[in-house]
Amino acid sequence: MEKLKRLFEPADMTLGAPWKSIVMFSIPMLIGNIAQQLYSTVDSIVVGYYVGDNALAAVGSAAPLLNLLLVLFVGISAGVGIMVAQYFGAKAREALSYTIGSCIVMTAAVSLLLMVLAPPFIRSLLQMLNTPASILEDCTAYLVILMYGISGMAYYNILSGILRGMGDSFSALLYLLIATVLNIVLDIWFVAQFRMGVAGVALATAIAQGISSLLCLRKLMRMRHIFDLGREQLRPKKQYVGQMFRLGLPSGVTQAIFSSAMIVVQSLTNSFGEMFIAANVIVMRVDGFAMMPNFSFGTAMTTYSGQNVGARQPERVIRGARQGTLIAVGCSTVITVIILFFGKYLMGIFTQTEALVDYSIYMMRILAVGYIAMAVTQSLSGVMRGAGDTLTPMWISLFTTVFFRVPIAYGISWLTRTPQLPFGRSECIPVSLVASWIMGAVLTAIFYRKGRWKRISQIY
Repeated sequence: MEKLKRLFEPADMTLGAPWKSIVMFSIPMLIGNIAQQLYSTVDSIVVGYYVGDNALAAVGSAAPLLNLLLVLFVGISAGVGIMVAQYFGAKAREALSYTIGSCIVMTAAVSLLLMVLAPPFIRSLLQMLNTPASILEDCTAYLVILMYGISGMAYYNILSGILRGMGDSFSALLYLLIATVLNIVLDIWFVAQFRMGVAGVALATAIAQGISSLLCLRKLMRMRHIFDLGREQLRPKKQYVGQMFRLGLPSGVTQAIFSSAMIVVQSLTNSFGEMFIAANVIVMRVDGFAMMPNFSFGTAMTTYSGQNVGARQPERVIRGARQGTLIAVGCSTVITVIILFFGKYLMGIFTQTEALVDYSIYMMRILAVGYIAMAVTQSLSGVMRGAGDTLTPMWISLFTTVFFRVPIAYGISWLTRTPQLPFGRSECIPVSLVASWIMGAVLTAIFYRKGRWKRISQIY
């Protein structure tokens, strides 16, 4: 019982074997990321089976715009995660307390801003992206409901990030599993029982994530032995808010760049019609699971790096970076093999349309090798971010997604145009994506070895 209890307590990653600390932190992160991916996956399965392929396309087409609208939360979450990890590693109680308090207030302010400003413009933004008329109404309804429920989504991701920054990845996992089960039940209830369509899927997601955020807040309130959270700490201090944005803004800009590039590419994707859009949605859902180990190890490396930089153990950071990256590459290699051999069965979960399954697995096989490259990118970027260097990953993302991927996608599209294919070959989408992943891995490895992150590390 005592061992089980320790799993839900903050973990000091400055002690013990680096690989063991990273793996023990990553396992619940991986399970949690898989559970979080189930949110969007169950949404797709439910609408695909109970509503139709057009509804499936609508949910997928909404994703790039949704990610762009969430960019400020990404920045806050990234900045506070780095600060919490370093302050926790340095045993700096006062700085940790003001960081958490400032984060809670900033999240409330940004949530309110989005709830008021975003919904009136969503339909117009979707029309600017050439969203097909057949899915425009469903896309709009889906995004508007999620915007009204944005505070729950934002607080879960940010508060669970605070827990992980202190080494507690198990609590965040438990609350996410609870919310995932609730989301599945509500999805089926709203869509299959009450025939609410895409709107029911969005409502289920908003309710489930709201409950998970309350559970995270309840857990934090029980951790007063580590930090303080009273009126004083809830008054944002310029020092900590400034630090939060200095560290988090590059990650937010990275997300904005990625989302903007996705929106530009989405406009090209939409030109290939509903069948391709639906196939792309299926591929991205499977892709989400395939990327989970990479994202999990990336987050683990950020926390590991942050805590050890805060504790002034640079050599331990380097050992952990090497060990963590090798483990991540191994996991991604296994996943790539599974996709290549069993991908068709995975695609069949989402739709009963045989042509859609075949189209999806064809695109997935193009992407497969890119997951190994992303293991390198995520792990080494995590190390740099944890050390306080959030600018280098931002510039790499800017180059690979805007100046590399977008021209490749549109270039292939233009070069392959024929009277039968007025917009070119649809392979331009997955080929450009895998090319950007490989380039990102090469550049990340080069800049990690250059060591700028070592010179600017430590914020405390």
